[in-house]
Amino acid sequence: MEPAPTAPVPAEHVAALRRFNRYFTRRIGALDDHYLGQDRPLGEARLLFEVADGASLRELRSRLGLDAGYLSRMAKTLESQGLVRISVHPRDSRLRMVALTPAGRTEIKEQNRRADALAAGLLSGLTDDQRADLTDALATTRRLLRLAAITVDLVDGHAPDARACLDAYADDIDARFPEGFDKADLVSPEEVSGDTGAFFVAYEEGRPVGCGALRRLEPGIGEIRHVWVHPDARRLGLARRLLTALEQAASERDFDVVRLDTHAVLTEAQAMYRACGYAEIPAYAEHRYAGHWFEKRTRPAPDPSPTAGPGS
Repeated sequence: MEPAPTAPVPAEHVAALRRFNRYFTRRIGALDDHYLGQDRPLGEARLLFEVADGASLRELRSRLGLDAGYLSRMAKTLESQGLVRISVHPRDSRLRMVALTPAGRTEIKEQNRRADALAAGLLSGLTDDQRADLTDALATTRRLLRLAAITVDLVDGHAPDARACLDAYADDIDARFPEGFDKADLVSPEEVSGDTGAFFVAYEEGRPVGCGALRRLEPGIGEIRHVWVHPDARRLGLARRLLTALEQAASERDFDVVRLDTHAVLTEAQAMYRACGYAEIPAYAEHRYAGHWFEKRTRPAPDPSPTAGPGS
């Protein structure tokens, strides 16, 4: 399940996003049945664009997040207009493939020309500095919207996605560590399941793109292991979201303190831990890949008992 948010989203933030969506969809013509002046709505135009060099309906459904029936109807409409061909995959009869016809390629070329002209027209009213500001703002918007759409789910340590993420983590750091990495060092499913541990997987559009593990180190102390983000999902802020989920799970399991270690070459991880409130401490365990050790309290330290006064 997704960790509970720390606070409800303010109504003004919701209203601002909805206001932007209304303006943007109207401004680019998404509401027009003849998107970009062509004889089709935006949905069909986008599907035609995504077919590109060919794709299966299954892949397109996942990529666009569309209902299977709706996607199938749009594909058949494009086929009836002579813009795509639908066929059965030669090695898998369960897959239906979609490919552009010569007429479809011609329409895509014209669609791209018109879309570029629309974008250039929107940008032409701005100065160079304003266009640069807008470009930066759009990059930030895309990054944050991607992060917002990613879910961080608690899964069993035995789950296939958990083990697949750990395998990907191991392959990634094996290439980064000068001494390589032995998969025997990965946490066991039992350590990160149930009341004493936790394993989180981050999903983007149904695809695992990150993970993190928590295990019991000793009474009241948990250890965070294997925080990893797929290269395609880095620089979004996802590692911090995983770290927050792990810290919350530690608090729920009555771990007052969480510890972790990291390799000397992982300077970006060290910087993140420090920025998230972790203090560097002496080595708390012998670990062959560790070069730095960190600790953070998950709940405030108890106040010391007041000194008893005379006559108590």
